[in-house]
Amino acid sequence: MLVAVQGCATNPWADGQSSELPSVQSSAQSCVGNTGIVAELSDRFKLIQDSELLAEAIGEPLKGKLCQGAVYQSIDEVTIYRAWNSTNPNSQFGQWWSFQLPSGSTAQYRENYEICYQWSPLDKLVKCTLKPGTKVVVGNGQSAQCSEYLSYPVSKQQQVFITDAADAVHSCESYDSVMSWK
Repeated sequence: MLVAVQGCATNPWADGQSSELPSVQSSAQSCVGNTGIVAELSDRFKLIQDSELLAEAIGEPLKGKLCQGAVYQSIDEVTIYRAWNSTNPNSQFGQWWSFQLPSGSTAQYRENYEICYQWSPLDKLVKCTLKPGTKVVVGNGQSAQCSEYLSYPVSKQQQVFITDAADAVHSCESYDSVMSWK
C-alpha cells in the first residue's frame, strides 16, 4: 500500500523537513505532479500530520477536489490567489486557492484546475495573504466530469485547500475579470 501511494506522489519530505512519514494520500487513480512545496515557498511551510484535513481535500475520480495531497502549516505570510464567482459573494473565501496568479486563457485555467463552468464563471479574483499557523493541503487536481460533453483529466497544477479561508487570510484585494481577445 505504501508503495502505491508513493507511486502517485513525489516525496515532499525528502528535503529533511520530517523524519517521520507524513500523511500523503491519493485516490486510486494515477495522479500527476507532486505535493511538495515549491522551492521559493519551502521555508514558509512545515509538513505536518492531519489525516482528517487531508481526507477532506481528496476526491474521487471525475468528482473534482485533489487527486493527491500533503498537509502543511504556514510559518510565515504567503500570497495566495482565488478566482471566484461574483454572483455568489460567499464564494470569495472558498476552499480552493493557488500560489500562482492566474494567467492565460480562462479555458486553460479551468482545465488546469478542473473548474467546471457550472461551479463558477471565474469573473472575480481575490489576492490575499495567508496567515502564519494556517493548515493547508497542497496537491494536484482530481479529474472532474462537468457534463456528458466536458470533463477534465487529473492535473499536475498545484492547488491549495483551506477549510476556513475567511479566517485564514488578511489584506485581501479584489479584481474584476475583463474581456480581452487575442
